[in-house]
Amino acid sequence: MTRTIAAVTVARSDYGIYRPILREIVGRDGLGLHLIVSGTHLLPDFGSTVSAVEADGFSIGDRVEMLLGSDSPEAIAKSMGLGAIGFAQAYARVRPDLLLIVGDRFEMHAAVVAALPFGIPVAHVHGGELSFGSLDDAFRHSITKLSHLHFVSTAAYARRVEQLGEEPWRITVSGAPGLDTLRTIQPLPAAEFFRRFGLTPMGDFLLVTCHPATFGQESVAGQFRELAAALEESGRPVLFTMPNADTGGRELRVLIHAYVAAHPSAQAVENLGSEGYATALGLAAAMVGNSSSGIVEAASFALPVVNVGNRQDGRVRGANVIDCAARRDAISAALTRALDPAFRAGLAGVPNPYGDGSAAVCIVDRLAAENLGEALLLKRFHDLEGTR
Repeated sequence: MTRTIAAVTVARSDYGIYRPILREIVGRDGLGLHLIVSGTHLLPDFGSTVSAVEADGFSIGDRVEMLLGSDSPEAIAKSMGLGAIGFAQAYARVRPDLLLIVGDRFEMHAAVVAALPFGIPVAHVHGGELSFGSLDDAFRHSITKLSHLHFVSTAAYARRVEQLGEEPWRITVSGAPGLDTLRTIQPLPAAEFFRRFGLTPMGDFLLVTCHPATFGQESVAGQFRELAAALEESGRPVLFTMPNADTGGRELRVLIHAYVAAHPSAQAVENLGSEGYATALGLAAAMVGNSSSGIVEAASFALPVVNVGNRQDGRVRGANVIDCAARRDAISAALTRALDPAFRAGLAGVPNPYGDGSAAVCIVDRLAAENLGEALLLKRFHDLEGTR
């Protein structure tokens, strides 16, 4: 009998993580994939990245439109409600045996909340992590408590999931599945990369990926002003990728486009996709910003990363990451260090703490073998030693 696994993808960022898992599911006898696409995948303003999912040959089972045309707190809260309705309709029609979720997005949280009344067991990838500079922490830990199986990227995150009261037998240290994609991607030749994305060729550029920090930070404009001043001071060409749909994301997009318009050596691209992004990581002189890709994926390229602000505080990081405050002088000092040839040379052969690119097989092995009965659904709170 075929076990149907529903997987929800809501943005280009989680799809890059999902892709090797989805391919592994599709290739397994006895497993069926029902792919639910939602979030910014369906928005033209964010590149309509559902086309990338289709181009990879995946059949889309449901499209759940949930995002309103604003990123205000009220709009996001309402979008979560719309998402819960749409996901509930999909589950009622399909009745999947298992729901697979990645990460910490508010769209993912809506998908998990909607699954709870149906008694659908939830498998969560990338739990136990921290991101102090955003609301993602609250969504991530809430998803952990609503999930029944946990696939974490490091042993440190496994301990944190256990701290949240999850029983150890539910937790698997799989590594980060995004690294599976990097292991199999053939980077584009530089000339083809620039041609494909309509970019003017540039050498030794800074790859800038930044998202609005949604908690405990100054204004989006204030944060970007400090970053922009440091980028100008570096004198390097800059390639921006565009931010997510969090509160402040649309404002940040306007600021990025204004910077590009005022600086001939700066360019921006909406979405590079997995192949393009991996190529950019290989071509860049350094990465700058506050994206988790700088923490997780960049280490596999021995790429220096200037991690700005506290959005990624609490995440395990490799030797390639240089943390700095969100101030012009601090960013400039970190960039000077990152661009020192001796610093990059010292990164050669340093392992990525997030694994070796074999996570998908580990994850799908357990999804295929797990008993989905009452023992999985009825959760007991696991007390740590000394707290009973």
